[in-house]
Amino acid sequence: MSEITQTPEPPYYAVIFSSHRTEGDNGYSEMAKRMVELASEQPGFLGVESARENVGITVSYWASLEAITNWKKNAEHREAQRLGHQQWYSSFRVRVAKVEHEYGI
Repeated sequence: MSEITQTPEPPYYAVIFSSHRTEGDNGYSEMAKRMVELASEQPGFLGVESARENVGITVSYWASLEAITNWKKNAEHREAQRLGHQQWYSSFRVRVAKVEHEYGI
């Protein structure tokens, strides 16, 4: 996930997931990879960017709030959320933002 996502003309939505991990992998890497694969199959998914140092930040891009809601309800994603609460994260925040403007080179 080293590329910058090519997104459509705004507006669209960004889900920003900021986290602190617990010690050890405990199946996290495999599940993170699976979640990207699964998200990419969801209607309205536009892409994802992720970085981790002291704080992990993953931003997924979506065409609509409905697409985000449907992703949150996905059964396999809900299981990953449960495991995240129980064993992978010591703290996290999820923020949903509407992207109204973008620019870059």
